Amino acid sequence: MKTRSPRKPKGQGAERREEILDAAQSLFAQKGVHAVSTRQIAEIAGISQPALYAYFATKDDIAAELCVRAFAILGQKMAAARIDYTPTPENFERCLRVYIDFGLEHPDAYRVAFMLEKSVDGSFLEKTGGRPMIAGKEVFHVFVEMVSELHTKGLMAGGDVMAATQSLWAGLHGLVSLLIARPEFPWVDRAPLIATHVAMLRRGALK
Repeated sequence: MKTRSPRKPKGQGAERREEILDAAQSLFAQKGVHAVSTRQIAEIAGISQPALYAYFATKDDIAAELCVRAFAILGQKMAAARIDYTPTPENFERCLRVYIDFGLEHPDAYRVAFMLEKSVDGSFLEKTGGRPMIAGKEVFHVFVEMVSELHTKGLMAGGDVMAATQSLWAGLHGLVSLLIARPEFPWVDRAPLIATHVAMLRRGALK
């Protein structure tokens, strides 16, 4: 757990905002969104609870910002992998690894974006204007484009591009979330495990 940061003088609001997000991401990853209060976030960030509201109106707004940022990081990594991209099985596999690498390199961000329930009543997206869903769909669309290109070239094993993309996304998420949430499980060495998983997804998706 991070210790309470020292209070900063006025004029350092941008840095303070980042500290609030850092504190919230750490707490959310440890306890879940529902178990964390804005008071706890403020304590770790080193400000009062009323002062936190000058930056974020609600805890949902904080969670939404963290989700959008996580998807932005993944989107940037996917965009980089798509530079000079051609639809080949090798490039397909490389893009699958980008998702896995993102999750394992940014486990706290991945937890908040992909693994935590954001509201008991399902109103999180409504309260935050749907920003996290919009950001997530933008990244998912990159996967759809990749699978569509493979389908156009006649490399896909099936004919339903959307079903194939969603299945691949779920397969990648399954491995990443288990490695993050259950590190105590007696996994084999990570590198061969990832290579085996990606190879199985590739064989299932491609002819």
